[in-house]
Amino acid sequence: MWKNYRIMLFTIIIMLILSLVLIGIIVSAFQQHKNKLEANRRTELSKQKVIIDITEAALSAAEQIPISQKLIFIMQRRILPAMKMANQMGDKLVNTNETIKNTEAILKSIDVNDSPPPEDSFKLPEGDKQVIQFIRGIKTLRALLRAEFKKNRLESRVFLAEDKLLERLQLRANVETLIRRGENAIKKDQLGSARQCLEKAIGALAAQPNPDEYITTKKAQLENQLDNIEVNLKTTNIRDVAKKEKSEKNDLDELFAHKKKW
Repeated sequence: MWKNYRIMLFTIIIMLILSLVLIGIIVSAFQQHKNKLEANRRTELSKQKVIIDITEAALSAAEQIPISQKLIFIMQRRILPAMKMANQMGDKLVNTNETIKNTEAILKSIDVNDSPPPEDSFKLPEGDKQVIQFIRGIKTLRALLRAEFKKNRLESRVFLAEDKLLERLQLRANVETLIRRGENAIKKDQLGSARQCLEKAIGALAAQPNPDEYITTKKAQLENQLDNIEVNLKTTNIRDVAKKEKSEKNDLDELFAHKKKW
């Protein structure tokens, strides 16, 4: 009888141990699943916040860029789902209900049929740092526009039209930057550097498949300016060669001159 009791007790202990192990396994599995869900939540939340931050930065840069209201609408519409998703995931610090309502109100107030600003309203910023930010802003907008198109959120005709406007702004910014650098080089009498800047600008204009009035006119002006620089460079080179020959001649005259006898 005592033997049977010991066997029963041992069996109970084994069952308790197995139960505890099983409970531990279940708890561990549950915790791992919970941790995985939390990691996925954080990854997705980070993804949504990146969408918001990059798009808001692009919109901030766009304040200095003459873009269409339709493009602003596309960018604001890109932000809204990300805000809602982040808000549902518990990101209360950034994406509040008030911010979402404001974004929805902005979207309703935008007239997508409004004509885009004329290209002549383009004005290159003064400082080099601002110019870099300006061009970077255009590139970011083009990348975001392309991302929206790949997600089938834009019609082909809308994407092509908006991307074309941004492409032309980017061309103008690059060309005007090179022209400005060339003019500064001319002021410093650095004609070689000026020539390089103008040649790059002319190359950028010449690479355009469908030249319009701006491209044709600007290219002709730059080619004329480049011709003048080439003439000045030749004149300068001739003057330098003559000066060098004269200097060498004076050196030779001095070397072979008759020395006085004392």
